[in-house]
Amino acid sequence: MQMEKRKDKWNDLFELAMYATAAVCFVYFWVKGIPAKMFQAVLIVAVLLIIRFVVKITKTTMFAALRFSVLLFIFITMFLANEFGFYKVIPYLDKIEHLFSGLILCFVGLMIYMKASKGEKAAVPNAKVAVWFCLFFSIAMAGVWEIYEYTTDSLFGLHSQNGSLVDTMTDIICGTISAILTSIYLAFKAKQRKMPLIDVQS
Repeated sequence: MQMEKRKDKWNDLFELAMYATAAVCFVYFWVKGIPAKMFQAVLIVAVLLIIRFVVKITKTTMFAALRFSVLLFIFITMFLANEFGFYKVIPYLDKIEHLFSGLILCFVGLMIYMKASKGEKAAVPNAKVAVWFCLFFSIAMAGVWEIYEYTTDSLFGLHSQNGSLVDTMTDIICGTISAILTSIYLAFKAKQRKMPLIDVQS
């Protein structure tokens, strides 16, 4: 328990550093006169605040490793890739991000399933249902992310999708592949009765 709290303090510092970096980026790109990059900095702060808001209103406890993974994913995708242009520096960074996202979203799906199950007094968490929910949730969110990228590209002149259907579909495929692999892992853990966050039922 103490170790988990210590890790969460590091996550708090990481998140605080991201707020500070976003503020510096906003001022820098304001001086440079680049509104698209300014919007990206504002969007980063908005995403961090929305996550905090959702966690608070749903009274969900996000374990330290998952929170770190989410923060790291936001840092890589929104800071390094979009704000600092690392797509041109690291080959296939976009595909790596989408592979990583499939894994994270499966565990987010698992948390959502457990939260929903606890809300129903008559419901008993079922490992098989949980695995299928994680899989479908992760794949669906891969599609939602591409909708977000398309929308921001169209409205604010960003280039997240490179104007390419091939890029969009490859991203969804990468997210789907990692979601399938993570679901297989969860199914294997369920058979061993060691599935994370869930009391395995037959």
